[in-house]
Amino acid sequence: MDCPLCKHQPEGLPLAVEVNDVWVSFGETSVLRGVSLRIPVGQLVALIGPNGSGKTTLLRCLLGLQLPDRGATRLLGCASLEAALPRVGYVPQRLALDSSFMLTVREFLCLRLKQTRRWFWMRRAAIDRELRSRLPELGVHLILDRPLSGLSGGQLQRVLIAFSLLGDPELLLLDEPTAGVDSPGEQSFYELIANIHQRRKLTVVLVSHDLSMVVKHASWVYALNGVVCCEGTPEHVMNAESLKEAYGIHVSPYHHHHHGHSHDVPHSAGSAHGLD
Repeated sequence: MDCPLCKHQPEGLPLAVEVNDVWVSFGETSVLRGVSLRIPVGQLVALIGPNGSGKTTLLRCLLGLQLPDRGATRLLGCASLEAALPRVGYVPQRLALDSSFMLTVREFLCLRLKQTRRWFWMRRAAIDRELRSRLPELGVHLILDRPLSGLSGGQLQRVLIAFSLLGDPELLLLDEPTAGVDSPGEQSFYELIANIHQRRKLTVVLVSHDLSMVVKHASWVYALNGVVCCEGTPEHVMNAESLKEAYGIHVSPYHHHHHGHSHDVPHSAGSAHGLD
């Protein structure tokens, strides 16, 4: 069903992401109900909506981590997911690490170099130069000797982004990348993502609860609550009528976070089951 609030993207552009009539349920809880969307190459697209609205579930469907009950997805125009995944980077919402996990940042990033079959022949100094030259904006070369388990939330998210970028992806999927980042660091983190998008000409799909940052950086927005409630430019979606359609209550796109938690994001039915 076409949403009267939606403003659709122009036709004819090559697509990085296609989602066609995707349905997902967990038990009796319906999380996605006929979701369809199109994301052209080169865009920075935000997925917004209340907790439990299906945003993370949708990313998992794109990655093949969750099979839809009905519908289909396609990435980068590839006929199969297996063909697309080497060209896709993914940063999860959080990575839980035990304090006994002592792999260093350098060792972790070398796992990605191993996937590109280059690390084995490189000396440590050469590895460090490689990481510094390929990831200058992330600053991970300053913490290469630190254990992953000893990093702050913001440092760990930067390392996870670095890991993804070492694969030279064409599409980067980020699930609430500022989860675990302290409030003062959130703005600079979103600016970092916007800079990566512009410099590397990537398509970026970003799940976010920070509506003020979405307004500032996204080129297109999908508001979800089990269905696509609205889509359009940030200016089009971030108005009272559209946001109420998605969140069910009045939400301000300019309400700031406090201590890393948003006060403007209500919950949807799926959140009671740990679903999003």
